[in-house]
Amino acid sequence: MRAEPTILHVDLDAFFAAVEQRDKPSLRGKPVVVGGVGGRGVVATASYEARAFGVHSAMPTAEARRRCPNAAFLAGRFPAYREASTAVMELLRSISPLVEPLSLDEAFVDLAAADLPDLSVAGVSAFARDLKQRVSDVTGGLTGSVGIGSSKLIAKIASELDKPDGLVVIAPGMEQDLLRPMQVTVIPGVGPATAESLRRIGVHTVAELEEISADELVRVLGRAQGSNLYQLARAQDDRPVVAEREAKSISVEDTYESDYVDRKLLNALVERQAAKVTERLRKARLSGRTVTLKVRLHDFSTHTRSATLPGPTDDGRTVARVARTLLSELDTSGGVRLLGVGVSALTDWIQDDLFADTDEAADDPVDEETETALSAMSRRRVWLPGLDVVHDEHGAGWVWGSGRGVVTVRFETTETPAGKVRSFPADDPALRLSRPAPEE
Repeated sequence: MRAEPTILHVDLDAFFAAVEQRDKPSLRGKPVVVGGVGGRGVVATASYEARAFGVHSAMPTAEARRRCPNAAFLAGRFPAYREASTAVMELLRSISPLVEPLSLDEAFVDLAAADLPDLSVAGVSAFARDLKQRVSDVTGGLTGSVGIGSSKLIAKIASELDKPDGLVVIAPGMEQDLLRPMQVTVIPGVGPATAESLRRIGVHTVAELEEISADELVRVLGRAQGSNLYQLARAQDDRPVVAEREAKSISVEDTYESDYVDRKLLNALVERQAAKVTERLRKARLSGRTVTLKVRLHDFSTHTRSATLPGPTDDGRTVARVARTLLSELDTSGGVRLLGVGVSALTDWIQDDLFADTDEAADDPVDEETETALSAMSRRRVWLPGLDVVHDEHGAGWVWGSGRGVVTVRFETTETPAGKVRSFPADDPALRLSRPAPEE
């Protein structure tokens, strides 16, 4: 444990939704939900205006529509999110060499490695207020909540205490006073299953957890989790801020609007995903040994299958061959609504697959009907709500809605007032996407 509050956690508030409100003046101050917009979609982020109606992340989009029917439901624009995230991460790295990103919208910063003259509570508080303003400046007005403490555990919990746009600094020595009244789920790794196991032994709060012996926790939760929880309940957390977090896996998954049954089409979709995954591996100069297939069936049951190769590979045909084999082990006759292919056990070197089939013709060829279906999917113009578009006459805007051969656009940008709305034929050659659409 550190004697000074030198670990900072910053969490951008309602990040995806905040970026949308920043770039779409007509949505400022209104409920916005970002995520899957179809009947099987899931909420990724909800603005605070939408949260007032009970909408939250991981909620089915259908339920979110019932709770907040007047919200703007947007598909998401990951290039815009990455751009804002990059600006924040570059700012943090200009402050300290030890920055550990956890996701696009949150990171730990080790202030002990920064050139700060005053690491007292007052000193880091003043620094954090300045940092919050600089985050707003580099992102065009986004806010972030900041927590600072003597450990990662305390800093992350502190950043959640005064959202949005909050700042909480926990003085060294006050950690247990902070934790004791809280529910055990505040501790990282205590999910629903662990919380239920603790409930059965009468533990609901951190104070109650602190009364349980290490031996009892190991008996209930297992050695690794029990020992870890025993330490964290006492605010004992010496995890360092790690500047580079290595990717554990690279994957692609797609959810489909209709259930696919045709085995040749499913194989072709898996091959296309394998090609995307290995393209990303090569860009990252990585390879991997373990291939994983994820399948969600018509009844919403989800199945995963994995196989480990003799050596690492970044070859699309090898990954596709393994993924097809894994697919053949599952009964997909009722229909598939989600497919995913991933590669893990990553390394930065590649070993030739001595067992690979070097004859490309040995793979089942894609017949004309399947090729036509795949080509149609690739050519389809997807006008998802929220995507950036530009019209030759009206300029820049975003997709307000689409259907029945018509796309409706609101023409506005970050720098303009709320804009006018116009509708066009979906195949209007004057209308085009100005940023890449999300992958299917």
